[in-house]
Amino acid sequence: MAPKQKTCKVCEEAESKYKCPSCLIPYCSLLCFKKHKEIPCSKPQSSSQDKSSPPAPAVHIEKPYDVDEPDVLLQQEQLETIASSSEIRDILKNAELQKLISKIECSAEAEEELYKAMEVDAFRIFTEKILSTIGPKV
Repeated sequence: MAPKQKTCKVCEEAESKYKCPSCLIPYCSLLCFKKHKEIPCSKPQSSSQDKSSPPAPAVHIEKPYDVDEPDVLLQQEQLETIASSSEIRDILKNAELQKLISKIECSAEAEEELYKAMEVDAFRIFTEKILSTIGPKV
């Protein structure tokens, strides 16, 4: 019986050859790894798990999203500008901010969590930095 091939959890198409060192999600290429790393991830929490069994990988779930105004979506160039900003990467090292982003991402009520996060200084500073980095949309 051949071993079951794992599918990349980023593109959901190719066979995964690698695992994220942080969250252990399987991915197939550098491109998929970079896409995955656009959102901070962390090692799965082990809760009274048997030390001999491997930790379960974090599950990345694609969420559908509704866009009322498609012209307000960020363009690839803007995403690349954000990803290449050392200031933004430094801000993303903030544990409180990571928890807020994770809470938004994992919530069934993401919009509500986003509004709550906007009241926290770390999140406000983060969003202001992103907006100043990408500048006004032309």
